Amino acid sequence: MPVLISKPKHWVSGVIFGSPHSGNIYPDWFMSGTRLSKEAVRSSEDAFVDQFIEKADEFGAATIRAQVPRCIVDLNRGADEIDPLVVRGVPRHPLNQRTLAGLGVIPRVVAQGRTIHDRPIDRQEAERRINTYWRPYHQALAGLIAEARARFGQAILIDMHSMPADALNHLGEPRPDIVLGNRHGLSASARVTEAVIMAAKEEGWKVRVNSPFSGAYICSAYGRPGRNVHVVQMEINRSLYMDEKTITPLPEFDLFVAKISRAIRSLATFDSITADTGIAAE
Repeated sequence: MPVLISKPKHWVSGVIFGSPHSGNIYPDWFMSGTRLSKEAVRSSEDAFVDQFIEKADEFGAATIRAQVPRCIVDLNRGADEIDPLVVRGVPRHPLNQRTLAGLGVIPRVVAQGRTIHDRPIDRQEAERRINTYWRPYHQALAGLIAEARARFGQAILIDMHSMPADALNHLGEPRPDIVLGNRHGLSASARVTEAVIMAAKEEGWKVRVNSPFSGAYICSAYGRPGRNVHVVQMEINRSLYMDEKTITPLPEFDLFVAKISRAIRSLATFDSITADTGIAAE
């Protein structure tokens, strides 16, 4: 299965936790077609993030977790964000900055700009990846959001990611532990965003909003606060819990998991009284 979905026995208020970049199943066909080592291709993986949310159903929230690695197909990109330097035979239509940087739906590079493939892949292979991995994930996500909205009058997706510590080097001190993105209010209301900010701050983490990450495809495609569908992207500084070179947990990993679990528990029941009475959130 390209995607794992878990719904609680008692879904409390239509909250969903997602992890589109934590897939870690690297098929032989992929590894035989890249020049990079397993450690190198994993540098773009949101390692361990799927573990952070896997028990959210026990707290009353649904979860959706990707199985496919980001370096094979990026689920936080549009299906049409195709890089002509990666896929043979694709028209050179105007590209956005992410695709120009090699970070389209079929990525050209992993962290530190390391090229994944020696040569472009066929368009048929790109379409196979999109149909096999991308479409099932987004069909499942859209279904969860629609179900939450039908049952509770709202859907709140916390889209969980991790960020390399060096992605923050250009920022002044203190550098953030958590960066939240709501596309400057376009993908989530201020009220929902503030709840996520407070859940993070209660664990002692330093939080920034919309800088340097304001939210990518999933925020823009699904976030409709005017229709009570809210999407907040959460980027967690990897240096809080893992050695980025070896992709292994730090000694304080369990302490971090306990803290993120408390934040997830708090958010899983957000607006539960309003939802249970059938009154839509703002």
